[in-house]
Parts: sequence; structure tokens; C-alpha cells
Amino acid sequence: MTQTDLLNRIGKVRERIVRAAQRSGRDESEITILGACKQVERDRVMQAIALGINHVGENQVQEAEAKFKELERPPQLTALHLIGHLQANKVRRAVTLFDTIQSVDSIRLAYRVDNIAHELNMCPKIYIQVNLGDESSKDGISHDGVVELAEFVSHCESLSLAGLMAVPPHTEDLELVRPYFRTLRDLRDSVCKLAYYRGWTLELSMGMTQDFEVAIEEGATIVRLGSAIWGPRPT
Repeated sequence: MTQTDLLNRIGKVRERIVRAAQRSGRDESEITILGACKQVERDRVMQAIALGINHVGENQVQEAEAKFKELERPPQLTALHLIGHLQANKVRRAVTLFDTIQSVDSIRLAYRVDNIAHELNMCPKIYIQVNLGDESSKDGISHDGVVELAEFVSHCESLSLAGLMAVPPHTEDLELVRPYFRTLRDLRDSVCKLAYYRGWTLELSMGMTQDFEVAIEEGATIVRLGSAIWGPRPT
């Protein structure tokens, strides 16, 4: 893919975001594109960053290390996000590398991330990952555990809650996925009613290539896009 092709793809994504925002009475400036760069070569990721994709996300710690550890990060890169499952034995590596961890899904994990971040004198942003469909194949805390986890994070010395994240059940009918996005929005609003978070603006990281327009219509502030930017992943 040439840089011109990449520029065209990013331009089309931005146009779709504008239209989705307009349909829901929102300003497109409220929505951040996160380039989900699993299995995307570093050079292509750097090209996208140079073209304005200044938030990027990796699913695995080791792949992110290969692309970003001990290599100069471009000044345009605002934040590197972990958007995949975080194993307890990789927390130290993750805290060292990522600005934001979007996959905190238990008090136990939050406790470990906080302890290591405190030890390293760091303060990563985190998202609470929610399992919207209670699917055994997916990570994430259940609906009824979100408020308790948010309350726990409010007492952590070295964590900053940035928002909620979810991957809803896959379906070809986009209208069937809409209620899941609404549920995440409602959960975010419940957290914002807690005394500690009152007045906060918590993000909603929801929506991927196949459903990000519906997610925007339902309040997404971060959409995680892979193939929409870089084309299909290798099989």
C-alpha cells in the first residue's frame, strides 16, 4: 500500500466519522481514531502516524515491544494503547511501554498495575474493559462489577481512569449491536454518578471497522480501527 492509498483510506474514514457524528448531533472533534495495528508492520504504522493517526493500539505486549521499545517514538504519536488482554506476568512490561491500558477487567489486575506503576513512578491511564455479552470467549468484567471496579481505581495512587472499553458480540446486523453500545454508555454514566468521578469526562472506547459508525451514533469517543486504515490483515 502506498502512502497515497493510506491517505485516501484515512480520508474516507474521517468522512464516515463526520457523517455518523452529524446523524447523532455530535461534533466530529469529540471522536478519536485509534489505529489498531495488530500485525501491521512498523513502517506502515509510522506512515499512518505521520498522516494524523496519533493514537495507536496493540493487542500484545511483545508485538508492541518489537515496534516501539528502544526505538524513537515519532513526536506525532500522542499515546500508545494496549487494547488486548493483559496477563499478570506482563504488567511490568506493559506499564513501562504503554501510555494507556484499555484492558483492565478486575480488581486484582488493577491492584497489580497500580503497585507496579507506583514502584516505577508512573501513572498510566486505564480503561475498564466490559464483557457486554457475557461471552466466555472474551475478556472483560461483567456489568454488575463495573461500578465496584471504578470505585477501587479511585483509591489507587498511580492509576487514572480514562474510560470504559468493550467489544460487543459479533453480528452482521448492526442494529443488533446498537443496544450493547448503549449499555456501555449507560455504565459510563453510572460511574460518573459516583462522588469521586462526578464532573469527570470519561471516554467510551467502542466500535471497530465493521460497526464504528453505529458506535459513534451511540456515544463512542474512541473508535479502534484496523482494516479500515491499513486494509485486510494477512491470513
